[in-house]
Amino acid sequence: MSTEYPSVQLEAGVLSVSGAIDAHNVAPLRAEGERLIAAASEGVVVDLAGLATTHSVILSMLLCWARLAEKQGVSLSFTGAPDRLVSLAALSNLADWLQSRP
Repeated sequence: MSTEYPSVQLEAGVLSVSGAIDAHNVAPLRAEGERLIAAASEGVVVDLAGLATTHSVILSMLLCWARLAEKQGVSLSFTGAPDRLVSLAALSNLADWLQSRP
């Protein structure tokens, strides 16, 4: 099991999500992502290439971010989703949504 500490950071319109995210550490990451998205004035691309784990709580976090972005009038798209996360999203009919591109 990976012990890479999870993080979320926004730079030049790219919100990078990395590390091992699970039910025990997702809440502060969700809050930080929401803070960064709320402060964004333009579109944000969520880069998921740095994820070290695949977990349903990650999809939940991404859906929360998407709702907030829509409410804020900020376009949100995703890139670099690991195959396992896309497969997990497909179980909930979310694969097309997750694989959206800017």
